[in-house]
Order: sequence, then structure tokens, then C-alpha cells
Amino acid sequence: MFIANHISWIDIHALNTVLPLQFIAKSDINNWPVFGYLVRKSGTIFINRNNRQDTARIVETIARRLMTGANVGLFPEGTTSDGSTVRHFKSSIVEAAIQANACLYPVAIRYPDNDGQVNLKMAYAGETTLGESVMNVLKQKESTVELHFLAAINPEMGNRQTLTQSAFDCIAMQLNHRAKSNNTQTLNG
Repeated sequence: MFIANHISWIDIHALNTVLPLQFIAKSDINNWPVFGYLVRKSGTIFINRNNRQDTARIVETIARRLMTGANVGLFPEGTTSDGSTVRHFKSSIVEAAIQANACLYPVAIRYPDNDGQVNLKMAYAGETTLGESVMNVLKQKESTVELHFLAAINPEMGNRQTLTQSAFDCIAMQLNHRAKSNNTQTLNG
């Protein structure tokens, strides 16, 4: 299970260029024009956030997929940020990794500008609409995404809250230090 901070709809495409992943997404996306079709075709697992009981179904579905060797991607913030902070991680879906005895792989995502600062134009957050986000991204003369693949977290190291906090801490520390290392993939577009 790959766990990442979430900044934009681009995150999914960036991660999939390095490693094919099946993502968990809110059920609303299923009905979006174009994007809904694309995410359905990629094996996305849709969760109904308005139904707390749907979490049990999602955990079971993900655990089964992990046990068969699938790579699952999770954005435990539950929403996007502008990339300048990492929001609190929700832990319920991490239970699937415990049930499947699957390692958690934290991934820190960052969109730097030419000066090395956070490129806020790459974010799909706040009051920005999807159309505005797409236009902001297309207007970029050059864009870069950094994918920092961090050390695996063994599911036997604790309960879902402990594991989720460990993933959060790893990602937040990586983004705070902005350290480049051998486990970083940089994609330019």
C-alpha cells in the first residue's frame, strides 16, 4: 500500500508513471466527465464518504487486492492541500494493509517552482475548481513533480493509528527537509 500526501489530480498520473496503482477515491469522482471514465478504467475503488459503513467494504476489498499482489494507492488526508502543508491522515483504510500483512510505503509528493519553493499553481485545493486547476497546470511553461519514495513500514509495527502516524511523520519530515536522495523520482513536464 502506497500512502502519499495529496496536492492535485496530477498526483495520480505522476505516481502511475512510476508504478501502476489502484487508488481509493470518493464516489463523486465516478460521475465526473472524462476523469470519471479514466479512473473507472484504472481499477479505482470508490468509497461513499457519506456512509460510514462503506469503510468496512473498502477495507475488505483493498485487503483482498493487496493479498493478490496489487499495488494500492491511498491519500489519507481525504482531500488536497496547496502543497505547503500536510494535513492530518485518516487511519481507517490502513487496516486493509494490516489484514493483508502488506507493507506501507510512504510517498512524499512535491511540486517545486523554479526557485525550489512550492508551486501553488499545481495544486487543486481550496476554492479552485477542476477547470481552473486544469488551466493553471496547462499554463505552466515547465512543471516538475518530485516523488520521494520513503522506507517501508512493516504492518506488524503497530495498529492502524500508529502505522498511519508513522507514514505521516515520514512524509512531513521529507517535505520539511526537501532532501534529495536516491529514492526520489523527478518528472518534468
